[in-house]
Amino acid sequence: MDDASDSLLLAALADPARWRLVRLLAERPRPVGVLAQLAGARQPQTTKHLQHLERAGIVTSQRTGQRRVYALQAAPLRGLAAALNRLADAAEREDGPAATYHRYGLGLRTERLAADEPGWADGRSFTFHRTLAARPEQVWRRLTEASLLAHWWTPDDLRVSELVFEARPGGRIVQEYRDADDADGSDLVAGRAEGVVEEVRPGEHLAYRLSPLLPDGTAAFTAHVTFGLKPADTGGSKPADTGSPEPADAEDPQPADTGTLGPADTEDPQPADTRTELDAHWRITDSAVDSADFIAGIEIGFGQSLDKLAAILAATQNDPTDNNPEKGSAS
Repeated sequence: MDDASDSLLLAALADPARWRLVRLLAERPRPVGVLAQLAGARQPQTTKHLQHLERAGIVTSQRTGQRRVYALQAAPLRGLAAALNRLADAAEREDGPAATYHRYGLGLRTERLAADEPGWADGRSFTFHRTLAARPEQVWRRLTEASLLAHWWTPDDLRVSELVFEARPGGRIVQEYRDADDADGSDLVAGRAEGVVEEVRPGEHLAYRLSPLLPDGTAAFTAHVTFGLKPADTGGSKPADTGSPEPADAEDPQPADTGTLGPADTEDPQPADTRTELDAHWRITDSAVDSADFIAGIEIGFGQSLDKLAAILAATQNDPTDNNPEKGSAS
């Protein structure tokens, strides 16, 4: 069935009176007069409803003597049911967007309860690790060149709409993002963050401060973000270096995100000198009470961003130069 057929069926079934007739006809074929009695409606109204259902292909009719008897058609209903089942399966697939939405919702409720005073999240830390299918110098470009950074530096359901990244100490950072399907920018901005680059050691180490902005323009918190890069060890990827994170509650530390994507650990491993171990660490300071919505999304959102980075590098691993002429600010 196509969308037009599904829409026609749904429109026909949406009326409560017609739905009542469908339920009666599911029991057995019945004439118009009996259907009107059982439905508690006038016969002319019942006839119009039945004609509507017949045009939609849900029922069929035949004249028997002076009576017109209607019967339910099972095939269109099965087709509609199959279409609805496909929608349900897509919505509830494991690790799909809906699952991420509900996972974020659980974290959101927890963080909002905890956000009872300024500084409530100070000291919280998040650690991420990825083994990437590229050399450190190629990864470095993806971390510091705005035109390349824009391709991955948002969660799955968002897109970068403005980006400035000046990869030098004191360099400016501006990141604005919108819904991924907001092509014309007519929807509200999903978020905006501003920051400053602090340390730059090309191919090895990057550190910056980044502050998501609240609707009134004030900072939700300051994230102190560091990246460490080094060639992968011969023989495979190393485990995540979780260091000594400083969670808000020592009894409930933030788990390290140790996902490893790309072909590095598949049946066709790459040589170690073409892979990079990337470690990222976030430390939160200056958290405002209203920052809970942002804090709740760090683990999921930045984890998805790194997954996109890994996928991009895996797809371009056969290009040894990682050639891309675009550099500078992206918007």
